[in-house]
Amino acid sequence: MGSFEEEWARLKGGPSGGPGMRLAGVPAADGGGGGAGGLQSTKPAWTAAGTAVGGLAGDVKKALTGLETGQKGLATEGAVESAGAQSEVYTSWKTYLEALSGRCTALQGKLQRAGNDLFLTDDNLKGLFTELASHYQDTPATGGQER
Repeated sequence: MGSFEEEWARLKGGPSGGPGMRLAGVPAADGGGGGAGGLQSTKPAWTAAGTAVGGLAGDVKKALTGLETGQKGLATEGAVESAGAQSEVYTSWKTYLEALSGRCTALQGKLQRAGNDLFLTDDNLKGLFTELASHYQDTPATGGQER
């Protein structure tokens, strides 16, 4: 498999000259009818994807609430060593879940915007998601580090 750009060019019917991608209802270059087996993109599909990702954000918030509830009452000072380690794991997961929820919310908006802005160019749409990736970076692994 080649790079994203090569694969995208192939799908769009770039240099390879293959049938590539055709939008529903748009006649083919050879005069044939459009839509048969070609790419179909609709606002409801983008909206449904955005809604699903938004639902994940809600589920993550519920998990975070459960995590916080389970943490209440745990004494970390003067307690056994494992309580301190558990507190560190809790802080790590809390940070991760908060970032994940924010990422889902941001992605929801991008997906819904993509559906609304289907007239944008490929570069504009790619930019929406590149912006998201640059804002949210994967978190480093925790636990087992030397201090």
